Amino acid sequence: MATENRVHFWRRNAKVPGRYPKDTKPKFNNLKSKKASSFHEFARSTNDAWDIDEEEDENFLGTPSQTSSLPSGLPSSSIQNQNPVGDSESGVSHVPRTRDQDLHHVWEEDVNGRVVRSTSDVHLNTSSVRSTLQKQPSLPVRPIIPLVARMSDQNASGAPPMTVREKNRLDKFKQLLASPNTDLEELRKHSWSGIPREVRPITWRLLSGYLPANKERRELVLRRKREEYFGFIEQYYHSRTDEHYKDTYRQIHIDIPRTNPLIPLFQQPVVQEVFERILFIWAIRHPASGYVQGINDLVTPFFVVFLSEFVKDVENFEVAALPLDTQRNIEADSFWCMSKLLDGIQDNYTFAQPGIQNKVKALEELVSRIDEDIHNHFKKYDVEYLQFAFRWMNNLLMRELPLRCTIRLWDTYQAEAEGFSHFHLYVCSAFLIEWRKEILSMVDFQGLLMLLQNLPTIHWGNEEVGLLLAEAYRLKYMFADAPSHYKR
Repeated sequence: MATENRVHFWRRNAKVPGRYPKDTKPKFNNLKSKKASSFHEFARSTNDAWDIDEEEDENFLGTPSQTSSLPSGLPSSSIQNQNPVGDSESGVSHVPRTRDQDLHHVWEEDVNGRVVRSTSDVHLNTSSVRSTLQKQPSLPVRPIIPLVARMSDQNASGAPPMTVREKNRLDKFKQLLASPNTDLEELRKHSWSGIPREVRPITWRLLSGYLPANKERRELVLRRKREEYFGFIEQYYHSRTDEHYKDTYRQIHIDIPRTNPLIPLFQQPVVQEVFERILFIWAIRHPASGYVQGINDLVTPFFVVFLSEFVKDVENFEVAALPLDTQRNIEADSFWCMSKLLDGIQDNYTFAQPGIQNKVKALEELVSRIDEDIHNHFKKYDVEYLQFAFRWMNNLLMRELPLRCTIRLWDTYQAEAEGFSHFHLYVCSAFLIEWRKEILSMVDFQGLLMLLQNLPTIHWGNEEVGLLLAEAYRLKYMFADAPSHYKR
């Protein structure tokens, strides 16, 4: 019965974006009738959602404007103020998503909640401004909370006045940061339980290894690294149209509009051009992995945090209104901090993504020891961990949590030794166990996959993330150095 349910679950109308017409659909190894025996089978069964028509390919490969290369020498047209696409409707339409659709975001939502076709056919024109998203008829709406609550930190404007405890914590951070040589171990200890918004940008730069602990050297290092980044832009960015790099740039250009499509900030052409430059330069400087879908998400927390130094209402702010030097500094700092993060998890993105395979296997083994009921429930209904946990590892849970929660989570990841690699495994385990009751209540393959790919975290905030991290720490303490603990 479980097999039959699973077969029906994967069947989809041939007209769904990314699918081939029924009469021309090629034969792929898939998960419909048997389990994937290898990672490559899984990958082949999910990669068709990115295919693009030859016509779209030709449109994209038109010569891009040279005005979109970098802010320093850009004509004003490349950083001009652009309004994100929107309409008067306030609801967010919702479509239950399959594994294929969710992994690759075949359908997207525009900034005001209307479901629209994926923007994979968007191409650069002579003014380097993207075509607007094509609107589709809206579907049934669901209640949402305001976008500001989706992204903003709970210490942002509009939050309750700072408590005495919060003020004392902020004073302690300021004291540490003001010392001639910041004690990084002490800074990590205080950052583990969350970093105050006011000092988060400088703290992230320090904890990521981008800035030195010595206060006198910081300004010099910042100036040198920012100049180095824009030197890379001048040296390499023009090569995005070369035969060797055009596929990389094309995929980046396709993925950028899919990054947080509900937040107006990320639909601004200026911001999307910044992301394109960051990702392209990183890709060509790391040929072992190159650009992999999902890396685009990892830029966003850094960009938002560094932008918050200058702006309170981040998600609705027009970045083009900032001074050019400020825009350049935010872009360069985001690049270097993202690079530091990826240095620790690059095996997640090399050929066949062995880091992710190993982490998913480790998650399965850990859950079998922590909660045998959940593990056996998955086995009973033929649910493979790779079908839901691949995205958890590839995107560091960014697709499962609101952005405000991701930022709070990364406070701890940067304070924890190997936070983005080793500790993330225990966070994923705690996150899965959090939904134990809901998981065990699902008695079919389809229901389980739909739940695991659409977990209801929309209203989560700092409190929920704090509890999740506390449970992850408990699991790490119990299991990290005890490979046979609870082993059956």
